[in-house]
Amino acid sequence: MTISHKIVGNAMQMVTCQVDDGQTIYAEAGKFLWKTVNVGIETRISGPNAPGGAGGAGGGGGLLGMAVNVGKRMLAGESIAFQYFTPHGGAGLISLAGTLPGEMRAIELDGSRGWFAEKDAFVAAEAGVNFDIAFSGMKAGLKGGEGFVLEKFTGSGTLFIAGAGNFIELNPAKYGGKIQVHTGCLVAFEDTVRYGVERVGALNAQTIMTGLLGGNGFNLATLEGDGTVILQSMTIEALAHAIVQNSHMGHEEKASNPLGSLFGGRD
Repeated sequence: MTISHKIVGNAMQMVTCQVDDGQTIYAEAGKFLWKTVNVGIETRISGPNAPGGAGGAGGGGGLLGMAVNVGKRMLAGESIAFQYFTPHGGAGLISLAGTLPGEMRAIELDGSRGWFAEKDAFVAAEAGVNFDIAFSGMKAGLKGGEGFVLEKFTGSGTLFIAGAGNFIELNPAKYGGKIQVHTGCLVAFEDTVRYGVERVGALNAQTIMTGLLGGNGFNLATLEGDGTVILQSMTIEALAHAIVQNSHMGHEEKASNPLGSLFGGRD
């Protein structure tokens, strides 16, 4: 059963979901905003598809599987726990959002295809959506940074993801079968698309100039195949750099010019 939801907002979108009896939403820790009082909240270290998870039974094998899943999330730099939201005595509302200014998207999984997402993109999903960590390989990880760790979602139900800035939706099949993107712009893609990392060009003076001064590094992510790819118009690195670069400007101007507030337009 699809979760009834509404995505609202502009610069910082959030989603409000109506969760009915028999439905459960699980979310990454830190994505919860508000809920109605009849929606219970429970924190577990097990995923929705693991024994001992949403309605699971646990047991010896379950404990081992749980330990493996927790270990993978820790290695990926993720929270070891999920928060589960279940209504009692009728439908309830739960609101969630990403952690950066930008868009949200609801993806409906029907069991025929899965999705990969960058590890900070996941917000929440129905209990029928399976969560796993996918490692794209040490070589790709060393080259692409974020590309080493991807989250994989399969099963059936609604998946909510978030990104920074605006979303750009592409299909590599419409552009010769392959596109190259900034490694920090990748949000999510269907599992019919193959992910890789490659150098921007042969190692020469121009490549070194591009890598050092171009802002992209020496490598680009590659996406090949026929399927939907979602990119974000703002990278976390660019946002962090802009904040750091501008965070001391006011203090420096005031220190060098006592009249900076009056003539410089700053408080």
